[in-house]
Amino acid sequence: MRPESAAAPSARVPPLPSPEPDYHDGHSFASHPGEFADELDRILHLRRIATGKSMLDRAETALARLDPGQPGAARLLLLVAQWVDVGYRDHRLLDTLLLRFPADCRKRLSIADYLRLRMVDAFRALSVEDVDSVIDALDFVLRTEGDLPDEGLAALAHFWKGRAHRKKGEYETALLHIVRARELAQKSHDEIFTAIIQIQESWLLFQKGMRKEALRLLSHAESILKATDHYVALGNIESARGRIVRRSGEYTRALEYFDRAIALYSQGDSNHRNLARALVNAAYVRRLLALQLRRKIDARAQPGVVGSDAAAGSALRARYQQISHQAIVDLRRAREIYAIHAHAGGTGTVLFNLGYLHLDRGDIDHAAHEAMEAYRLGLEKNDHILMARARILQSAAENARVDEQLGEDVDIAVHANRALQHSEEALALARSTQNRRLLAGASIARGVTAANDFFQDWEMARRCASEAASLMGPGENDHLVDELAALKSQIVRASGISDTLRAWSEGMVGDKTFQQISEEFAEIVIPKVWIREDRKISRVAESLSISPKKVRRILRNAGFLERG
Repeated sequence: MRPESAAAPSARVPPLPSPEPDYHDGHSFASHPGEFADELDRILHLRRIATGKSMLDRAETALARLDPGQPGAARLLLLVAQWVDVGYRDHRLLDTLLLRFPADCRKRLSIADYLRLRMVDAFRALSVEDVDSVIDALDFVLRTEGDLPDEGLAALAHFWKGRAHRKKGEYETALLHIVRARELAQKSHDEIFTAIIQIQESWLLFQKGMRKEALRLLSHAESILKATDHYVALGNIESARGRIVRRSGEYTRALEYFDRAIALYSQGDSNHRNLARALVNAAYVRRLLALQLRRKIDARAQPGVVGSDAAAGSALRARYQQISHQAIVDLRRAREIYAIHAHAGGTGTVLFNLGYLHLDRGDIDHAAHEAMEAYRLGLEKNDHILMARARILQSAAENARVDEQLGEDVDIAVHANRALQHSEEALALARSTQNRRLLAGASIARGVTAANDFFQDWEMARRCASEAASLMGPGENDHLVDELAALKSQIVRASGISDTLRAWSEGMVGDKTFQQISEEFAEIVIPKVWIREDRKISRVAESLSISPKKVRRILRNAGFLERG
C-alpha cells in the first residue's frame, strides 16, 4: 500500500527528449559571455542538469578568469551558485570565484549586482552550515527587495532564507518564507521552480501534522519534475516520503523510499551530500528494524514461551546481525561523503547514529564517545538540533551505566548526575527550536533519568511523560512513542498504583487536566482487564463498552503491545 496521493516513484532519472546543442564551450563563453549566461539560465529554468553541468565543465578555464568588471559578471556568479544548489560541484567553486570580487570591487557595482553578490554570499554560507550568516545576508537583500532585477531572484532569496530557518528549527518562520517564494514563483509562471519549492513546503506542513497535504504536494512536485533530470529534487521527494511514512512506524516502506532516493542521488553524483543524508536516514530505519527483531529475540528467550525453537531463534539473530551490519556500512559511506564536503553537521548525524548502534549492543564507552564528538561538531556550527540529539544520547549512555550498577555508590551517583545534566541541557536546547519531536525526545530522556535507580523521582518522570505525550501528533506510531510507552510502563510498575488512586480520590491531581487523568486511569485499568480477559482485546472492549481501537491504543501506550 502506497502513501496517500503518492505517485509510483522511480529510482531512475528520466531521459530528456532531445539533447542541447554542443557549441557551449569555453570559447563561446569568452567571446559571448552574455549569450552563455542566457543559455545557462534557460537550461537552469528547464532543470536540464546534465546539459548545464556539461556547459560549465567546458567553460571551466574561462570561468576561472571571470572579470568582475565584465558586464553580467555578478549575474553569472549567481547563476553558478544556483547550479551548485542543483548539484554542480560544491561551495569550493564559489570560494575561488568570490575571491575575484573583493570589497573594493563591490563598491563599484550597481545596486542590482551588489544584491546578486550578497545572495551568492548567502548561498555559500548555507552550503557550509553558517545559517546565521545566511539569514543576515538575505535579510539585507529582502529589505531592498524592490531593487532586485526581477521577482525570480526575490523568490530565490525567500527560498534560501526559508531553508536556513528550517535548518535552525525555526519552522514557522521557514514556512512564511517558503510560501512567499512559492507565491512569487507562481506569479512568474515558473512551474518547475514552484514544484521544487513545494518539496520544502511539504516537509514544513508535515512538521505541523498535515501529512496528507504534505504527500499531495510531493506528488504534484513529482508530476512536474519527472520530465527533468533534476536528480537532487527527485531524490528529495523520495527521501521526504520515507521520513513521512517512517514516523507512522512503517519502517519497511520507509526503507524502500530511502533506497530509491539513494539510487537517484547516486545516478547524478556518487558523492552528493544528499546521498549521504539518505544513507543516514536508511541506517536509522535499519536500526529501528533491528530493535524490533531484538525484542522478538528477547521475547522468545523468556522461559515458558511456546515455539521458541533453536532454528527460528538462530534465523532471527542472523537477520538482526545482517541489518545492524548494513546500518554501519551505510553510516561509514555517509561519513566518507560528508568528509569530502567538510560537512560538520552531517558528520555529527553519522556519529550519533553510530552511537545508538553501539549503545544497542551494550558498548557504552563507544556510544558516549560518538555522542561527545557529535555535540562538539554541533557546538562548532551552533546547531541546536544536533547538540540536543547528542545530549539525549549522552544521557542514555549515562543511564545505561546506572542500570548496570557497577562500581561504588559514588560512581553510580556521578553517572546519574551526568545523565541529569545532559538531559536538562537537551531540554533547554530543544526548547530553543520549534522541533516538537526533538522536545518530546528530550522530555522522555529527562523522564527516564528521573526514573532511574538512583533518583526514582516518579513525579518528575510523570511530568516529563505527560509533556512528551502532549507533543505527539496524530498518526505517529514510531520508536519515540515506544520509548514513551516504556517510560509510562516503568512509572506505573514502580510508583504504586494504589498511591496514585489514593491521591486522586483526595483531589490531589497536581496540574493535570481531566483528560490527562482519564488517560492515566485508562492505562492503569485497561491492561489489568486485558490480562483478566485472557488478553483478548474484543472482550475488553465489550466489558468496558469502549472501542477495540481505543483498547489497542492504550495497551500500546502502556507498553503491553508492540507497535506496527
